[in-house]
Amino acid sequence: MSTFHLTRSLRLLKNKRYFSTSVISNKYNEPLSGHKMPRAGGIASMMRLPVQENADGLTACFVGVPLDIGTSNRSGTRFGPRQIRAESALLRKVNIATGASPFDSFQVADVGDVNLNLYNLPKACEDIRKHFSSLIQNSCIPLALGGDHTMTYPILQAIKDKYGPVGLVHVDAHADTNDTMLGERIAHGTPFRRAVEEGCLDTHRVIQIGLRGSNYTVKDYDWGREQGFRVVEMYECFHKSLTPLMGEVRQMMGDKPVYISFDIDGLDPAYAPGTGMTHDIKHIHVVMLRPLK
Repeated sequence: MSTFHLTRSLRLLKNKRYFSTSVISNKYNEPLSGHKMPRAGGIASMMRLPVQENADGLTACFVGVPLDIGTSNRSGTRFGPRQIRAESALLRKVNIATGASPFDSFQVADVGDVNLNLYNLPKACEDIRKHFSSLIQNSCIPLALGGDHTMTYPILQAIKDKYGPVGLVHVDAHADTNDTMLGERIAHGTPFRRAVEEGCLDTHRVIQIGLRGSNYTVKDYDWGREQGFRVVEMYECFHKSLTPLMGEVRQMMGDKPVYISFDIDGLDPAYAPGTGMTHDIKHIHVVMLRPLK
């Protein structure tokens, strides 16, 4: 639920329409209640929301990107969107801790998966780009379920075509700024290098959080820093509150469009042992095209 909390504008936060009240007559889609249908029943859509074929009439949508031919170690991330949806059946509409009840404020649905070519990675990327271009044409905010991190590149291409360069909040163990991988320019470790080269990112509004682990050289993060990225390595987050860092993120992003990418290996792999190279089994991507306040 906190993902949606980030996507609402300051205007909605001020007038309290974003928060749950006892008087709201909900005219929007909302997760199917376990009191109406047992959790084990019903269609396994994201949060048991209604499914529709396109983004017409939606403020935000969930979309799966079942891709794993860009990853370098363990395959299987193509099943990530399906598994995320299955696990999401336990989610309910209100976040008690924050008071957030996003389904009282805007229309959201599950729009299914991108139909992509799993035998040709460049072609798969083009399939993803075209699909997201269609989803965002009416300003719908896509929340993408992955899928290996290669998917970020074509999604950012689609966003740039409509909104221009965007800020980036990237939570990951890896920078994903390699120039090539085994000689290939498109792979799960190269998306942000390609995105910078094509002008998809506002490089002075890019922050990478949680980078860690072994690397090939001590200079592996230097390229990003040279572009203007703010790099926050994992050790900088140990044993302290992340509240000041989040304040910095908000100030850095301002009121311009932001793309959020969360890679599962931003967490300790002890808690997500089924990942590919300690990453890539599931990605959640949010295009936040409203002010971050």
